[in-house]
Amino acid sequence: MTDQSDKLFTARLADLVSLCERDGTYEFSSFLDERQCADAEQWCKTNTGSLRYRLWGGYENARRRMLAVYPDYCEEYVEGNYPFVCLTFTYRREDKLTHRDFLGTFMGMQLRREVIGDIVVGEGIAQAFVTEVAAKLITTTVSKIGRVGVKITDSKAFELEDAQKFMDISGTVASLRLDCTVGLAAHLSREKAAVLIRSEKVDVNHHTVSSVSHELKEGDVLSVRGCGRFILSGINGSTKKGRIHINLRKYI
Repeated sequence: MTDQSDKLFTARLADLVSLCERDGTYEFSSFLDERQCADAEQWCKTNTGSLRYRLWGGYENARRRMLAVYPDYCEEYVEGNYPFVCLTFTYRREDKLTHRDFLGTFMGMQLRREVIGDIVVGEGIAQAFVTEVAAKLITTTVSKIGRVGVKITDSKAFELEDAQKFMDISGTVASLRLDCTVGLAAHLSREKAAVLIRSEKVDVNHHTVSSVSHELKEGDVLSVRGCGRFILSGINGSTKKGRIHINLRKYI
């Protein structure tokens, strides 16, 4: 985000807090992307006072989530009042649809990205989290995704959390520096990995990092432009020569 967009984003967060303090009830943001979620959580740690906050996207590992700010007495029921719906799309298993197909249809309806949460696609079924207003529009106007006929319901619980597929990558690195890990993840030499990093084409936990010596830790999420998205899922000791065993999971 630019400095201007950063200021606008924090102003919107401050508005949520002010409304919550004024009305004494929960307030929700629109859907936030992963970087916005990280920024929102950091901001809330020092700016919400006695209020509580939660990021939720409909399931535990959702990438796009809404921020709720609320008084402590709302804790028990805030999750059930998030203003989004899980839509379930069913279609023939032999018809192959992708995340891009669904997002393209929604955007073609002039829906803004901030009203659309995660879209998870399985075989013959997909589920999407969208705001309540967007859900009404989609259920009344959409009968096809691309050229594929679909049936839509909002009465099914989310069931596709395990549909996300990963490829496991393991190996050894000289250290947990960013250039070493990017080299292993993207099958690049350390020198070429360093070029990508210095060119600001690598994000760590949804923020661009340009330092090749940035130290990583287990659980960090890496996005490498043109190479994919990875999680540093394990750090498993050292070899006799002092190299470090690590495991990565690549989103596929």
